[in-house]
Amino acid sequence: MTYDKELIAGKLRRWEKYMDHYKLPAWEDIPDFGLYMEQVTALLKEYLDYLPPELKEEQFITAATINNYVRKKVIPEPIKKKYYRIHIVYLILICTLKQSLSIATLQTMIPLELSSDQLHVYYDAYRKRHRIIARYFCDQVRLSAASILDHEEKTELATENTEELIVSAAVVGGFCRLLAEKLLLLNGETLETGGSIELE
Repeated sequence: MTYDKELIAGKLRRWEKYMDHYKLPAWEDIPDFGLYMEQVTALLKEYLDYLPPELKEEQFITAATINNYVRKKVIPEPIKKKYYRIHIVYLILICTLKQSLSIATLQTMIPLELSSDQLHVYYDAYRKRHRIIARYFCDQVRLSAASILDHEEKTELATENTEELIVSAAVVGGFCRLLAEKLLLLNGETLETGGSIELE
C-alpha cells in the first residue's frame, strides 16, 4: 500500500481540528417534544457526525436498527411512535459505545430502567468523559503521527508511516475493548468471588 504523506497529514490536521471543537449535545439541547423515526435518524446523523465526508452516505443508524434496539429492550419503547429526549440519549450512548462494545455488553452498562433524572446524571457524566477522552485521543494521535505531521519532538509512540499508524490504531482499539469488557465482567464481584491473578 502507498499513502500520500501530505494527504494523510492534511486529513489528520482537519480531523484533529474537528474533534477539538466536537461535543455531544447537552441534555437541554436534545428535543423532548416527540420526534418521528425519520427525524430521529436525521438528528443522530447531525449529533454524531464522526464520519469523514466521503463516508457520510453510509447509514450508521437506521429505522430498522432502532426498531431492533426497541425489540431487544436496549432502549425504551417509543410513546405512540414518537421518540423523546430519553430515547435519543439512549441512542447517542449506544451509537458512540457500539464502536467498541457489543450491544449485549452495552445492556449491562446502561440499564433500561433508569428514570429521566438518573439518565440525565448518567448522560452528563458520560458527555464530560467523552470530551476528555476525545482530547486525550487527539493528543495520542498527534504523538503517534509525529513523523507524518513533521513534528520535531518524537516519542516512542511515533510511527514511521501511515501503515504503522493504522496498525497502532487497530491494536489500541483492541486493547481498549478488551479492558472495558474485562472490567465490566467484574461488576458485582469481589476479590473472593471474582478471582484474582497472582503475581510472582
